[in-house]
Amino acid sequence: MTANLVEKSTSASTLPEYGNPPVTETFLSVSFADLEKWSVPHFGLYWSWIREQYARFEVKPPVDTQMETFDDQPGSRNMLLQLFNQPPVRCWYINRQENRLIQVQNDRFIFNWRKMDPAEVYPRFDEAIRGEFETEWRRFGQFLDSESIPKPQVTQCEIGYINQITREANWSTYVSLIRAFNVWPGSGNSDSDFLPTPEDISFNTRYTLPDRKGRLHVQLAPVVRNIDGKRVLQLSLTARGLPRSSELEDLLGWFDMGREWIVRGFTDFTSNEMHQIWQRTR
Repeated sequence: MTANLVEKSTSASTLPEYGNPPVTETFLSVSFADLEKWSVPHFGLYWSWIREQYARFEVKPPVDTQMETFDDQPGSRNMLLQLFNQPPVRCWYINRQENRLIQVQNDRFIFNWRKMDPAEVYPRFDEAIRGEFETEWRRFGQFLDSESIPKPQVTQCEIGYINQITREANWSTYVSLIRAFNVWPGSGNSDSDFLPTPEDISFNTRYTLPDRKGRLHVQLAPVVRNIDGKRVLQLSLTARGLPRSSELEDLLGWFDMGREWIVRGFTDFTSNEMHQIWQRTR
């Protein structure tokens, strides 16, 4: 399902805000052309630059990049990694609290916040996450410069919010969750009352950002939560697209736009009842 939404010129101060949002992870990702001079030792050399804040690392396989296209083929397409002489490696650099994570591979840089403690309060995008990404992206660029590796040529930016919603917050069915499905069979609002309330709901939909600057992807699926094995609904909103240039100012501007669409999209999809539970303040 694809839709075009009207561009809204707003500031962050007018975005919907929640005192207790269900977000459990956010990430800001920058994809770029392969760093031709990057090799395995650079993962360790880079760690020496950030080890004081990111004391632990893990080695993972690289992730493929999904590129948003608007030419021959609508939608997203997977870009397989061109490994050749490049290391088929992605490194995680994890802070001591394990709630901050930097991921690096030879064509991608990702900064994550993760909710590892159920009591942790979401640190807010403007107050923490955006600034921390900026700091680490600058430091990554300084490291590349010290190793005579050319500045990354950015091919795509991606920002995502992952929300995990339990059934404990004064609601017992999926009916009260998603406004977009208020006439879903079994909701009680359709002409037929034959089907009961659905046991599970999942969907995957996308929206074109203004001027084809990318897309917003919205996914809902039941999952098992890692921290306690509890079954929850996971509502993921991800914006992907191409910034104006590879300059930091343009990356941040694109992330601000993507974040606005995520926050407003989340509010559009979810019900007023749930907004009250999540303590909407604006």
